[in-house]
This record gives sequence, C-alpha cells and structure tokens, in this order.
Amino acid sequence: VRTASEDLRKETGALVTALRRPEVRGRWGETQLRRLVEIAGMMERCDFDTQIHLSGVDGALRPDMVVHLAGGKQVVVDAKVPLSAFLEAAETSDENVREERLVAHAKQVRSHVDGLANKEYWKRLPTTPEFVVMFIPGESFLQQALESDPSLLEHAWNQRVMITTPTSLIPTLRTVAYACTQESLAR
Repeated sequence: VRTASEDLRKETGALVTALRRPEVRGRWGETQLRRLVEIAGMMERCDFDTQIHLSGVDGALRPDMVVHLAGGKQVVVDAKVPLSAFLEAAETSDENVREERLVAHAKQVRSHVDGLANKEYWKRLPTTPEFVVMFIPGESFLQQALESDPSLLEHAWNQRVMITTPTSLIPTLRTVAYACTQESLAR
C-alpha cells in the first residue's frame, strides 16, 4: 500500500524532471504569466500579445509578452527564468551542496537580469517605459535568490529590470496602466 507522502514524492520528482527541460520551463512560465494577466481582470484594461518578433539592426528579439495599455503604451514581460540550480538544491539532502546550488541559483537569476537589460526592449518599442518586467513564476524562486544575493533587486532595478512574481506582477501592471490612463486624461 502506497502512502500519500510516497505519491507526493513521486509527483514532485516527475515535476522536477519535467522542469529540468528548458522548453518545458519556458512554456510553464509563459502559461503562468498568461493566466495571471487573464485572471486578474487585466483584459478589461489592456490586451497583450505573446511571442512577438522584434527585429533590429542587432538581431531579432522575442519577448514572452507585450502588454498594451491605454494611451498606446506597452510593457514588455519576460517569463524565462533559470531554475536548474534551484531544482538541484531542492533534490539534495546534503546541506553544503544545497547552499552551493542556491548561491548558483542567485547567480543564474542575476545573469538573466543582465541578459534582459542588454536586450534594451525600450529602444525597439518606443512607447515602452525604459524597463522590462522579469516574471518569476513562483515566490520561493525569488526568495531563495534574495537570501543568497540580498542586492539582487537593487541590481535589477539599476539595470532597468523589474523582477516580479505572481503576487507583484498584477499590481505592477495595474500601476503602469493607471499612470498611462492618467497621462492620457491630462493631455
């Protein structure tokens, strides 16, 4: 007879195995992002496109989502978050290895911030604020990175990258939408 904890361990193992594949992780993050925007009622205030192609002199870019707001403004959202080191930390029972993998996770997140900043989406979409939103589809992924690298959020903001999670993405988008609406009304 299998116990509930054995079933949970098996399902967790299957999830970890699936999330190791970058294409699965990417689809999962994009799905989380889309569902949050739809569930939060943002559809009444804005619409969005997913996986659009932006071409430029320095190559093509493909953000996960471009949210269209009042007044013709847009916000670029990226949902590709590195999780391999985090998953390795979750799987180990060795506390030293776990700590080392969580430090590696924070470094991966910081590196992703730098990569997003270098894309400079605001130069390709002139109606975009001069930042990109980096969506991390789970609070614990960000929390663990911040525990290992407390300066991560400040570094991200200095790079014009706003890190969000499910609980902060919707207020972020609603704030930007409100600001755009107020700007339109003022004009």
